[in-house]
Amino acid sequence: MSTIAFIGLGNMGGGMAANLIKAGHTVHAFDLAEAALAKAAEAGCKPFKAVKEAVAGVGAVVSMLPNGKIVKAVYENDVIGHAPAGALLLDCSTIDVATARAVAAIAADKGYPMVDAPVSGGIAAAAGGTLTFMVGGPDDAFKAGEPILAAMGKAVIHAGAAGAGQGAKICNNMLLGASMVATCEAFALAEKLGLDLQTFYNISSVSSGQNWSMTSYCPVPGVGPVSPADRDYEGGFATALMLKDLKLAMDAAQQADASVPMGAAAESLYQMLASAGEGGKDFSYIIKMLRGK
Repeated sequence: MSTIAFIGLGNMGGGMAANLIKAGHTVHAFDLAEAALAKAAEAGCKPFKAVKEAVAGVGAVVSMLPNGKIVKAVYENDVIGHAPAGALLLDCSTIDVATARAVAAIAADKGYPMVDAPVSGGIAAAAGGTLTFMVGGPDDAFKAGEPILAAMGKAVIHAGAAGAGQGAKICNNMLLGASMVATCEAFALAEKLGLDLQTFYNISSVSSGQNWSMTSYCPVPGVGPVSPADRDYEGGFATALMLKDLKLAMDAAQQADASVPMGAAAESLYQMLASAGEGGKDFSYIIKMLRGK
């Protein structure tokens, strides 16, 4: 087993770092929040007060950070040149493709293999070790990082060259956001038409309208498997995070000259929901807005 530095111990990173400990790795942990560091220490991680100290002597660095600007700054200023030469770098943040490629190029120029490995699955999957990793980077870096990522997830998929992991994540979450809006619209309309929502679920979940947002993450309380809707839309994938991903998708679409009208509509609706002060609610909460509540 190896010594791994884990940078960023928020809702996702904390659970991921704990799973590396369970897999037998030694984990050097860093976060700006003292509470996050304390929780990581309880899980068996060794806390550090600075990134440069955390990465000293490690074989790999894993990061889970809020945005591309922070990712670039942390790797340029605190990881590259401070972690041992040749240490494997794995960024699991969700950021824009251009920044992911730029950071990977900087790392490669200094002799550090790197992959972008954003995740799908949310907080519960991070804690349970059942995340899906979408990985971009050279074959050798992917093969080196696969065992580390596998300790934190159920699926590790090589999407292609540097930035491909971020591209896959952005496209996936654009599809998720748009399909959730459509699912919420369908339930709201069914309700207006006087249909029992459980009955509608029973019909649509085995018909051509079936989709993940309905059958695994139903936006209606008491219908389908337990979801954030059953907890007053708390503790899931926050609207603000979905909006972040949709904005990344819109930026990527503009750069690639791709037409994404459904993605653009979803981004606009989630912006409305966040602007109404509901950015902390699960993204399925958009059904409330569509119902006019």
